[in-house]
Amino acid sequence: MIPPPPRSSEPTVAEADAWAEVLVRRRLLHAAVLTPTGQWLVQEFPDGPVRVLAGPADVLALTATIQHRTRSTRPESR
Repeated sequence: MIPPPPRSSEPTVAEADAWAEVLVRRRLLHAAVLTPTGQWLVQEFPDGPVRVLAGPADVLALTATIQHRTRSTRPESR
């Protein structure tokens, strides 16, 4: 697999919000909430701890981690 090219700009709040919405909708995260300070509160499981992410870049890093975990644990389908 060819790695994607490096980003030419910082992730935006809108981009992070879109990814957070997808992760919650697909039940890969229990909750993701943007605070007025620009931080994100995320919770993986209903009973799990709430993590504080500093901003959009951290949300995208979490998204990449979840995607990697999801792709590496599912069986190959060809």
